[in-house]
Amino acid sequence: MTEMVYGAVTVRPGEPILPKWWRTVDRWSMTCVFALFGIGLLLGLAASPPLAEKNGLDPFHYVSRQAFFGALALGTMVVVSMMSTHLVRRLAILAFFGALVSLMLLPVFGTDFGKGAVRWYSLGFASVQPSEFLKPVFIVISAWLIAASQEINGPPGKMFSFALTMIVVGFLAIQPDFGQACLVLFGWGVVYFVAGAPMLLLICMAGAVSFAGLGAYTYSEHFARRIDGFLSAEVDPTTQLGYATNAIREGGFFGVGVGEGAVKWSLPDAHTDFIIAVAAEEYGLVMVLAIIALYAILAVRTLYRLTKERDPFIRLAGTGLIAMFSMQAIINMGVAVRLLPAKGMTLPFVSNGGSSLIAGGIALGMLLAFTRTCPQGEIGDILIKRGR
Repeated sequence: MTEMVYGAVTVRPGEPILPKWWRTVDRWSMTCVFALFGIGLLLGLAASPPLAEKNGLDPFHYVSRQAFFGALALGTMVVVSMMSTHLVRRLAILAFFGALVSLMLLPVFGTDFGKGAVRWYSLGFASVQPSEFLKPVFIVISAWLIAASQEINGPPGKMFSFALTMIVVGFLAIQPDFGQACLVLFGWGVVYFVAGAPMLLLICMAGAVSFAGLGAYTYSEHFARRIDGFLSAEVDPTTQLGYATNAIREGGFFGVGVGEGAVKWSLPDAHTDFIIAVAAEEYGLVMVLAIIALYAILAVRTLYRLTKERDPFIRLAGTGLIAMFSMQAIINMGVAVRLLPAKGMTLPFVSNGGSSLIAGGIALGMLLAFTRTCPQGEIGDILIKRGR
């Protein structure tokens, strides 16, 4: 009946799941994701052998790991994208509480791997960063709560989502991981803004974040050191930012040539946080613009499809997910060109990192599930019907 009323997409009874999924999924977005992962493997072939040699490992050790975790991430993305919206939401709620408990236990069982922030669980053969898995499911549960609050006699979902946000941000600050904390706040703010948050409230939140940042600068040596390095008039050429800045400058428009870059021998995080510096040095501005274009196409395609969606929960969750995904990419590249202070974030689907890749696969899988063409029609169908 819904399809007859709203003029929706035709439903094919008994259609197998794979043809149905392929017919309804956004193939442009999937192409962008696979292209980003392919570029990540290409850059990994250049960036990771020096680190492997330094650690006495096989030259392509980190590339092999990236290929393995990337394949797992892409497979996870496809599987999640086949799920119904209701199933995605239920699994996200369960995953959120599991990830939150893991985040709470980090101070007791976690490790910092000598980086000054306790963010990982060491499993011996690999490490897990709970905050990466927490971010996408947090957005989904926040969108669900806020959407529920807009229903007649609905629960105080906005208040509950704000309370959850403060809990998550608090435990991220304890690590300390102020970058991820800001990203979580940003994602929640986008969801709340799209749901119709008052501007005065958002301004007050921005002021509170600024005040919290001042407190972190005063009492956290880790945070203050990064801010001081960012605000310094001169860049120390022996720091990661110094090496990255010089690599981007040397790359020019077309780069110095494949395998000819020098920054990968100096940067310990060349294959993760500063992978864009390797791209800029060896392939030049052309490669950097291609990467930016892929992220931009993914974001625009997703937002375009979400504007047609009737379900408030899907609109809120999808917008929050793509906003957080895009902002992480912006932060990573902004750090490399010294527009932002160092935050230790990976470039989604390009940087090496098991937790980042798999969590990204989950996030984009949920996003693809939310933006699939639904048989009940689009919001435009309702507007056209009412205008008649």
